[in-house]
Amino acid sequence: QVQVVESGGGLVQPGGSLRLSCAAAGINFDQYALHWYRQAPGKQREVVTSLTSDGSTTYITSVKGRFTISRDHMKNTMFLQMDSLKPEDTAVYYCHMRWGILSYWGQGMQVTVSS
Repeated sequence: QVQVVESGGGLVQPGGSLRLSCAAAGINFDQYALHWYRQAPGKQREVVTSLTSDGSTTYITSVKGRFTISRDHMKNTMFLQMDSLKPEDTAVYYCHMRWGILSYWGQGMQVTVSS
């Protein structure tokens, strides 16, 4: 049985940092491409960053230099380090893992950036 569990969201002031975690069980984690998506109120879900199985990363322009995606092979966990957070980063953040037709989502974590 596959389980994907996110943690680490919350409220932070502008300029602050948060780290999201997404732990997977029941899959061969190393084979999967990893993604973080977010959905702000009234907006469509968008992909924020991706990490392929060979280590290549991509970021949307608005988070480049502030967000970092990574993975821990030993712990079957992926991370999103978010620094210099802005109010416009406020959204529900979802982790996503994909390998071919296999696709798994985390439950979503609220991130609120506000003073």
